[in-house]
Amino acid sequence: MDGKGRWVDNVIVERLWRSVKDEDVYLHAHETPAALRAGLTAYVQFYNTERRHQALNRQTPDTVYWASSMTKKAA
Repeated sequence: MDGKGRWVDNVIVERLWRSVKDEDVYLHAHETPAALRAGLTAYVQFYNTERRHQALNRQTPDTVYWASSMTKKAA
């Protein structure tokens, strides 16, 4: 941490929440908090297992994570 309130400290989380809001929250009018929770759970599952990311060479986060963890176990 370089200093209080530095924008790069939270850039990854801010980008994630931007994607969540743009791709789920604003598109679906969740009627209840329970419906919102279920919708967010489904979106996070989609985000990690199906949505391909440009920064990850068009792979899913799960693919990258599990490939790296298997490499560490083998070593």
